[in-house]
Parts: sequence; structure tokens; C-alpha cells
Amino acid sequence: MPPPLPPSGAGTPPPLPTGPGSPRDVPPLPGSFPIDPGTLPKPIRDELTAPDPVAIDTSAQELKDGQNHCPKCGSTEIKQRPGTDQLICLYCRNEWTAERVEEAFGLGENIDQLEGTVVASGAQDIAADVSSMVTFKCTGCGAEVTVNTENAMTARCHWCRHVFGVNEQVANGAVPDAVLPFHIKKDDAVARIRQFVDKRRLFALEAFKNQFTPENVVGVYLPYMIVDAKASADVAGCGEIETRRYTQGSGDNKKTYYDADVYAVERHVDFTVDDLPMESSSMRGNLDTRHNTNNIINAILPFDTKNAVKWNASYLSGFSSEKRDQNVQQLMPHLEDQLLSITRAQVESSVSRYDRGVRWEQEQLEVHGSRWVAMYLPVWLYSYHQPGSNGGMLHYIAVNGRTGETMGSIPIQQWKLLLAALTVGTILETLAIFILR
Repeated sequence: MPPPLPPSGAGTPPPLPTGPGSPRDVPPLPGSFPIDPGTLPKPIRDELTAPDPVAIDTSAQELKDGQNHCPKCGSTEIKQRPGTDQLICLYCRNEWTAERVEEAFGLGENIDQLEGTVVASGAQDIAADVSSMVTFKCTGCGAEVTVNTENAMTARCHWCRHVFGVNEQVANGAVPDAVLPFHIKKDDAVARIRQFVDKRRLFALEAFKNQFTPENVVGVYLPYMIVDAKASADVAGCGEIETRRYTQGSGDNKKTYYDADVYAVERHVDFTVDDLPMESSSMRGNLDTRHNTNNIINAILPFDTKNAVKWNASYLSGFSSEKRDQNVQQLMPHLEDQLLSITRAQVESSVSRYDRGVRWEQEQLEVHGSRWVAMYLPVWLYSYHQPGSNGGMLHYIAVNGRTGETMGSIPIQQWKLLLAALTVGTILETLAIFILR
């Protein structure tokens, strides 16, 4: 005998509640996406469906315990040999050079084949909840050694004197993929800064001259992103070729007029960029000329980044460093600006026939692929704070730690500058009157 039929409607599940706190009010599970990407606008759809950035692992397994051992005797007493890229063991005097990062990971290759965003491990996003304090357990005596990566990358065990360095890529942005060691020694940097100031002493602020102590110059490693990119760009605008020039009127009412043929100009450029440096510190990237002269750092470029070596904290012994606080996505708009500037430079030679110039009205850039490597670059810095309203002005004199290129900002005595301008103006006016007689 067949089983009895269920009551009418018994096989239909009851409708889900829709009020507050109901299942429909609960956020979707992590990793799920309740909206069909195919229904979204193309720019948003492309961003959501794009693959995650590919990471290049540049970390050194042998340095993860924080200790860099001499390959000959095992000592951790290691420093950079001044003026070279070599490391030297202070115990047995053995010398060696870390491997160049470009050769170790093929970072100079296949730029024209880049697709998407490739990020080296030291350039990955900074975890906001990670502390700047990194603790190591000394393998020599078992003591715990803490390094504050806000201002240092090395420390010494207070019991057995083992030297520790932050060599592992920790998520607070402290450890880059590569470092370009100092070549310019401090004495040389001091001499260059002194020479730079001496040439400008005439108009310098009196307090600055009295307090000028270039011996206080500091060697600092500044954080940069070194970017390879493959891009294409289209620009369009109007170019003018002068056909006639004539003057109308006389005296003060005389005016010069131009006739010109106007042309629509379009250009397309495919190009690659190798080792483009971009500041990855928001403090150094803040070019507020009312309060600081950070922009002088750009005046000492370029650096020979091809010679950068694999990250090793021993190169930082005796130097200070600044920590990266900008991620790839935050720097991407700046990269696009730089690539558009390169585009304009690339097409300049092709529009020279337009003698009245070209006004670019439309620009479109497509970055097909990019590769990001975090790197420390060496700079000698001298700073002077000039008191004033709204916190005053912070002046810098900087020396490229590789080439010795020097540039800086000197606080000026305004009345001296004005007096000199008036004096020169008076002399020129007197000479003009004398010649016209």
C-alpha cells in the first residue's frame, strides 16, 4: 500500500524572512561576490576580474634568522667596505660582494613582454596592523633582540654581541628587495656641501651661516620603487605653422599679428621604460614648497640602479633609513603621469615642423604591464630649519651617495637680495643712458 500523500503545500519551503537580522541582511561570505560582474560597467568589471599581481620572491632564506654570517669564518661582525659594494668581515677581514638583484632575478629582462602588474616581495602591500618592532631570538645565547624598523635595521645582542639585521620581508614596508650601497664617503660629502654653501654665502641668512655645521650631515637610505613598464599612448591636438607676420599701428599702439595654418595632429607611441625611480615615502613625496625643499632630492638623480645588490641589512650599518609607506596602487597615478611625460618627450621630435608649437588637447595612456621592485637609494643629507610662520621652512642640501651630485636650498637674507637687484638695475640703467647719449 503506497504511503499517504503529504498535505498540500508541505513540500514547499517557507519563504525566507526579509526583515532586519534576516539571512538576506547578512553580508556575503568572504571570497564570494553576490553581483554578476558581467552586469557591471567595463572599467569596474576589468578591475574586479583582473588577476592578482604576480610576486617575485626576493627574500633570502639564509638570512631569515636575522644574522648575516661571514662565509669564511661565520662571524656576524660585518660592515660595508667604504666606497665599494663589498662587505667585509671585521673578524677575519674576508671580503665579498652581494649578488646584483637584476642578475639574480632577471629584472632587466623581457620588459617588452610585461603583462599585468608584477610585484617583487619587498614591494607588496604594507599590512596596516603590523608593528614596526621586529623581534629575533639570538641563536648564540637565546636572548631576544628587538629592532625598531622606524629608524634602524640592525641591532646587537646585548649578551653575546651577535649582530642582527632585518633581512626578512616583513609586512610593514621596512625591508626592500634591493639596496644600492654608498660610494661617496662622509668626508667627501661634507666637502661638497661646504663648497655648495660657500658659493652662496653672500645672500645666506646670518643665522644659517652661524649655525652651519656640515659635519652633522647624515647618510640615509631613502625608499624608492624602481619600475619597469610597457605602455602605449595616443595624443591629439592642434599644431600651427606660421605663414605671415605683420605689424599694424604705431608707437604704443603697435601690434604684431601672425597668420598660421592650423593642423590636427595625432601621434601614437609604443615604448618601454627601464628602472624608473619613484619615491615611496609620502613624507619625501610631499613637495609642499611652503614648508620644505624635498624637491631637491629629484635634482640629484639619476642613480645607477643597475648596480643595486640583493637586500642585506649589513649595508645599513652606520647609516639611518626611512621606511616605505606607499603601496603600488597608491603610486600608480604618479607612474601614469610620468609615462605621459615620457610620451610627450617621445613625440617632440616628430612635430618640429610646427614652428608655432603644438597644443595637446587629448591624451590616452594604456599600461600593458609593469614590474615593481622596492629599493633603498643612498643620500647624504644636511638640514636646516628656518623659523617662521606656519612652522617655518625646512631646508635640505643633498648629495647623491653614488655620483656626488649635490643640490640644496639655502635660506636667503631677503634685504640683501633686494639690494643687489636694485644695485644691478641701477647700473644697467646708467649704462643704457650713457650708451644712448
